Amino acid sequence: MKLLKTSASRLLAASILAAALPLPALAAGMEGMPHAQHQHAGEDDAIGRPGQPGQAARTVKVDMTDGMRFSPASVQVKQGETIRFVVTNSGKLRHELVLGSADDLKAHYAAMLKNPDMEHADANQVTLDGGKHGELLWQFDRAGTVQFGCLQPGHYDAGMKGSVTVAASRKH
Repeated sequence: MKLLKTSASRLLAASILAAALPLPALAAGMEGMPHAQHQHAGEDDAIGRPGQPGQAARTVKVDMTDGMRFSPASVQVKQGETIRFVVTNSGKLRHELVLGSADDLKAHYAAMLKNPDMEHADANQVTLDGGKHGELLWQFDRAGTVQFGCLQPGHYDAGMKGSVTVAASRKH
């Protein structure tokens, strides 16, 4: 078999190969791509949506530690409630709080393991260097459980995860 020699043939071969790769393999090639051009956990309404400034019903403070824990690791909210999470990284390592379904977090974590330098700018997460703090504003539209975790390599596997229990609202 002859080697592909023309640019067009190489482009066609690369396109065919890319179409055959599983999504986590493609995610590894997303480094440097502006985050708005690809989708991650939380960018659908299954876990809620970004909150609007001034709409927060309350503030929940969350601390992230180098012991690979969130404090608190569980939060209770009401369906439709908008929460302002004030997140502090009291450790020295980089940590993040990412909201999503369990499946979305696991898939995103697998992509992070393959591409640990992936940058984030999603509304459903906040990434902080040691000693820093930030905010996340989120509206929880559906009753059920929304997971959160730190997807920095090794952190999620070490148990750095938690959950938000969303209680169903009563309809009159």
